[in-house]
Amino acid sequence: MLARALIRVFGLTRLALEWPEGLASVIEAFQATGTLADHWLLWAGDGRITAGHLAVLAERAAAGPVQVVLFDGTIGAGWSWSDRDEAMAGRILAAALPGTRMLVVAGNAHTPTGRTELGVPMGAWLARERPGVREIRINYGGGRYYNRQPREFARRGGPARRMRLRQERDTLELNLSAAEEAVVPQQSGLWPPPHTEP
Repeated sequence: MLARALIRVFGLTRLALEWPEGLASVIEAFQATGTLADHWLLWAGDGRITAGHLAVLAERAAAGPVQVVLFDGTIGAGWSWSDRDEAMAGRILAAALPGTRMLVVAGNAHTPTGRTELGVPMGAWLARERPGVREIRINYGGGRYYNRQPREFARRGGPARRMRLRQERDTLELNLSAAEEAVVPQQSGLWPPPHTEP
């Protein structure tokens, strides 16, 4: 998994995930005990929470302390997409200690460090406050992924890409020949369950 490799290569001890803040106590207990308690937020099935992520958290907890920040939270009525991303950036910045480095894992619509057609993404809000922030752009040559259901990347023509991480201006660019679909916890039927609040 990419997050595991980046944590190891850069010696990071802080990881931020685009997971619901409501899972914070569950993930803290998982890191402390190795046992993952059931919680309805684990079962959204949208592709953000995967077995690979949980394996990395367990591995990092065994290797030494790692701070995990979950930054997807409640949004206000009438908020725009940019407002939501600003709030997510604010949660990350509130947890980031000066002089420390953190890997932030989020969907690709949220990671650009400049304005996009959707508005101002989280990455741009972070870069305004922390000039050293770098986007990691992943280019897939093909393969499968999961986003609410199994999907495929369109196969790009030409020879298979070699796996390579390089810096392109202020962006890190990772080329991968193909993606493999992650194992995503999910439940069939109504989600969220009727007895819960979103």
